[in-house]
Amino acid sequence: MSGIKAVLKSLLARLFSRENVFALLLCLIVLLVIIVTADTSPQWIYQGF
Repeated sequence: MSGIKAVLKSLLARLFSRENVFALLLCLIVLLVIIVTADTSPQWIYQGF
């Protein structure tokens, strides 16, 4: 069981490296800015209706 635990720990350490955490935070910040600033719906969606 300790072998599986060590593999899982190294996988999580590789997955949540400093670079990946910064990339994830940057992506979340960009998504949040897009959601907050998109106060009106785009008009091209409703052109066919």
